[in-house]
Amino acid sequence: MGQYFENVDLPSKMVRNDAFVLGKKFVFYTDNGVFSKDGLDFGSRLLLETIPLEEVGGKVLDMGCGYGVFGIVLNKVTSCCVDMVDVNLRALHLTEINIKENKLLNVNAFESNVYEKINSRYSCIVTNPPIRAGKRIVYDIVMNARNYLEKDGKLFLVIRKEQGAKSLIVDLKKYYNVEVLNKKKGFFIIKCSL
Repeated sequence: MGQYFENVDLPSKMVRNDAFVLGKKFVFYTDNGVFSKDGLDFGSRLLLETIPLEEVGGKVLDMGCGYGVFGIVLNKVTSCCVDMVDVNLRALHLTEINIKENKLLNVNAFESNVYEKINSRYSCIVTNPPIRAGKRIVYDIVMNARNYLEKDGKLFLVIRKEQGAKSLIVDLKKYYNVEVLNKKKGFFIIKCSL
């Protein structure tokens, strides 16, 4: 659970990972105490490869950004403006390194416990919610996204079937128009519209 909260006592062992996503090469520095420290995970890659890029524009929020994968890839591929937030300070430090390493513009990374420090509305919110942080946090992220989306905004997320994808979809339908864009190896890519 250290990747979701404070991990100052965990020894640092930063590693460089190269990833090819959507036809472009990216460099991601990772470390102990962050999600998917060994490189781009399958679920995040599937989400990036599934999102209809023509629907990503304007201002995008990478919620629970980790070391910055969604925000960095979407900024580079679509030139959208991106805010990236996380509660994990080590992850945010890596995000800042990865922003510079990938030579990005119009990207902002800052600490926020879910939406606590968010004061904007977004055309798109993207997340791989931290399942192991608990249902309350996951539901806070996905259910309250609607309060930070523009009128025609969209929430894109990835969740595994075994982590409650089907029950989450039922609950999401209380607030959103929900569409399952892709299912592969037990991962569901979900689009929620207002």
